[in-house]
Amino acid sequence: MNKDIATPIRTKEILNKYGFSFKKSLGQNFIIDPNILRNIVSNANLSSESGAIEIGPGIGALTEHLARNCKKVIAFEIDGLLLPVLEDTLSPYDNVKIIHSDILKADVAKVIEEEMQDIQDIMVVANLPYYVTTPILMKLLNDRLPIRGFVVMMQKEVADRITAKPGTKNYGSLSIAVQYYADAEVVMTVPKTVFMPQPNVDSAVIRLTMRETPPVQVEDEDFLFVVTKASFAQRRKTILNNLQSGMPSGKEKKQQIIDALMKCGIDPSRRGETLTIEEFGRLADALLPIFKQIKIFRK
Repeated sequence: MNKDIATPIRTKEILNKYGFSFKKSLGQNFIIDPNILRNIVSNANLSSESGAIEIGPGIGALTEHLARNCKKVIAFEIDGLLLPVLEDTLSPYDNVKIIHSDILKADVAKVIEEEMQDIQDIMVVANLPYYVTTPILMKLLNDRLPIRGFVVMMQKEVADRITAKPGTKNYGSLSIAVQYYADAEVVMTVPKTVFMPQPNVDSAVIRLTMRETPPVQVEDEDFLFVVTKASFAQRRKTILNNLQSGMPSGKEKKQQIIDALMKCGIDPSRRGETLTIEEFGRLADALLPIFKQIKIFRK
């Protein structure tokens, strides 16, 4: 087996060889501990018939562990300066394809269709750039890709928000947006010391397992997320106050909002963080006829 990329000595050798300097703007922090990478891959439960999609492979530290454990790896790298590095470090592996692209602009579904047509089990496995973790996750979830799920590293604070349960301080519109599509759990926490350069924040790895059906059926998914976002606009406010100030013409529609809340069995004095996804689903359906013009405010 080839010597791991993810050791301090080998990482420094590679960086020096290519005169590479880290770009803070791209959130580049490379992992220098092979055990962490083995753990990440192990949590993805890959087989020799699986496919993996990686975002931001860097110098290929996680990529090589994926390549050793599955049939094919497709990695999206935005930084053109890393392409020759990856070509070198991943040369022992013929089951890796690097795509020079911003994942936020990429047609990932099309790439899967073209590159993984013979693979049924696909996971997104990545050390996500922390500054765009949420946009990346939401794009990939909204794209409804034919995948089993995600095992991704991110800032611990964001991981706690994504996996939070109702009634806790971290629970919010992001928790609902992600958990609508997938079961979410933190599988490991990661110390700053395993990165080069060391980030200023603690990290965690979460596993998202895609749901076959959402936990609640709603008439309009977009509208559900508009309602949840408005409900958490100011955490100390009641759900009624947040909906009044967060929804278009909400103040004029106060009585209709109260009626919708009561119809759903939701006390208007409750706060957003006490509502389950199921309650938000019922509420969104009850509010939809009142806010039909919300269509104008979308996307």
